[in-house]
Amino acid sequence: MTREALVVTSSLTIPRAELLFRASRAGGAGGQHVNTSSTRIELLWDLTRSASVTDDQRERLLSKLAARLDAEGFVRVVASARRSQQQNREEAEQRLAQLVRQALVVPKTRRKTKPGRAAKEKRLSEKRRHAERKQNRRQRDFD
Repeated sequence: MTREALVVTSSLTIPRAELLFRASRAGGAGGQHVNTSSTRIELLWDLTRSASVTDDQRERLLSKLAARLDAEGFVRVVASARRSQQQNREEAEQRLAQLVRQALVVPKTRRKTKPGRAAKEKRLSEKRRHAERKQNRRQRDFD
């Protein structure tokens, strides 16, 4: 991992200058350590003003990450699982990269297909066989 940019995909890297980190005290268990050290990291990335994404990518990211955007257009990721601020910082960066990577995936368009001749014939022969079976079950009048 390079120090000057966060690599998301082979075609997209986010300069670290665009990333804003905030440290705060993490909640939960941990005793005195939690109460005295600011290890929780909040990572903010200004998607609306970022120069590292194209307009198409920005449009896709804005729609896919709408739930994670705040009012100013920042993508927010929080990490507080580790005891070290540096480890939480790295985890937040990895989460952001994963989020962006997943949001940029364009699903393949579904192409309509028709059943082949063999499939049609098989379906019709099964249908005939089924009808025959039911026909044989009927009561016959043996006069």
